[in-house]
Amino acid sequence: MAEAPLVHVIDDDEAVRNSLELLLESAGFRARTYASAMAFLAASAGLVAGCVLTDVRMPEMDGLELQRRLTELGIRIPVIVMTGHGDVPIAVEALKAGAVDFLEKPFNDEQLLAAVKDAITASQRAREEEAAVAEIAARRSSLTPREREVMERLVAGQPNKTIAYDLGSSPRTVEVHRARVMEKMGARSLPELVRMAIAVERTVALPKMSRR
Repeated sequence: MAEAPLVHVIDDDEAVRNSLELLLESAGFRARTYASAMAFLAASAGLVAGCVLTDVRMPEMDGLELQRRLTELGIRIPVIVMTGHGDVPIAVEALKAGAVDFLEKPFNDEQLLAAVKDAITASQRAREEEAAVAEIAARRSSLTPREREVMERLVAGQPNKTIAYDLGSSPRTVEVHRARVMEKMGARSLPELVRMAIAVERTVALPKMSRR
């Protein structure tokens, strides 16, 4: 049986931490609490994927700075910030910095649990997509240099005759390379091959971040 998702709760108020921990565990989540953003970051080396639920206003480091630090460290984990009415502008800045949601106090249990579930679902989906793209990239790396040249021209929409002319080869040779590309990439059609190439290109264009 899969282990329940873990929610990292960060708040300098012990009563709030205990209350949130009880609520989350009663809803089937695991919860780990921290008295400050600094304490959470100190434990980030062994961070277990899940999501972060943090107060936006705390001593030493607020929720906005925490979000920025996570980005700098390459830790990709969904962050939900909790904010009072007067701190909404800070929460908005946290969203711009990468947080996935914010909850304005006072909020009810249902709102919080729904936000946590949405964040974890989105995170799981993102990890699955990353794994799929990594598999596609691994397949592409198995192509020979000439097969990669043929693939690049195929996804650019060039017909076999044009590819053959550009590469100084025969259309028949290009057809052989094309068949090998399709086989190695596991593509059943040219549109599928194009989608694979686009997925990998988008990943390469993103900032490099380690997954924890």
